[in-house]
Amino acid sequence: MAKITIIIVNYNSGARLLRCLQHLGVQSRPADEIIIVDNASTDGSITKAAQSGVQFTLMEPGANIGFAAANNRAASKARGEWLAFLNPDAYPDPDWLASFSDGAARYPTVDAFGSTQLMDADPARLDGAGDVCSVYGFYYRSGFGHLADVVREDMNCFAPCAAAAFYRKDRFMSLGGFDERFFCYGEDVDLGFRHHLAGGECIQLKAAKVRHEGSGVTGRHSAFSVYHGHRNRIWVYFKNTPPLLYFLTAPLRAFADIAFGLKAMKTGQGNAYLKALRDGYLGLHTFKADRRRWSRKKNSRTIARQFVWSPLRVLTRRGK
Repeated sequence: MAKITIIIVNYNSGARLLRCLQHLGVQSRPADEIIIVDNASTDGSITKAAQSGVQFTLMEPGANIGFAAANNRAASKARGEWLAFLNPDAYPDPDWLASFSDGAARYPTVDAFGSTQLMDADPARLDGAGDVCSVYGFYYRSGFGHLADVVREDMNCFAPCAAAAFYRKDRFMSLGGFDERFFCYGEDVDLGFRHHLAGGECIQLKAAKVRHEGSGVTGRHSAFSVYHGHRNRIWVYFKNTPPLLYFLTAPLRAFADIAFGLKAMKTGQGNAYLKALRDGYLGLHTFKADRRRWSRKKNSRTIARQFVWSPLRVLTRRGK
């Protein structure tokens, strides 16, 4: 059985980390290694985590280096063949790792898998069934808010949500890991995009389930989430989308920018959103080299077919 290393990045997650570890402690197929990277938390969450009785290796960078960099550091030290990225606000079912192991055996040529994420407050509804990328220049979790029984089987997805995702370590390292310029948010879609461009495939596993709070630590509508979420969506799309497709969808992205701006002003986060647009577009030059670096085994037409085009599907958070 292939070894699995679970990586958890913690930053002031409070009692959530303890609860996450308690769920890992009752797995029917235990993890071979658990690494927690603590980004200079000040809330005592690591001390509380020791109460779980679950053995883990602690890495302490000494500062908040971000979600992407923390995961990369742990991945470089991981002994497992598979890396399981898990948020501290994600609580796996007892057979989560066993379901993944079964899935990896069924799909031996696949290097990336996603979990079925259920809303922690209402497990009958989906928090997400894989990440989706749209031609409007943004991404979202497929099925968010829908009844969980819409997921009837394993399926392909654009990218696995890093709240509970699996990557073969060799593949993760060959892709360069998470892009640390993103700091937090969107780095999982960026990685999945690069995985596709290099000819990879991702499978969303129906039986591998976790309950997820969703931005439980950072806050879904906080200035931090608004800024990093919107800045990074601009970067993800520019960095990875084939040039012809990027040019043709420019009017759709402009429409989305305006719509998101109106929403941000309505929620009192207009300043954070405007800063995200400024830094997002002014920072595009740092990704020009990346647009040529990755081996593109899929052309504009192939990538376009993997995007969601329908406005109705986007508005209702439906995937392909």
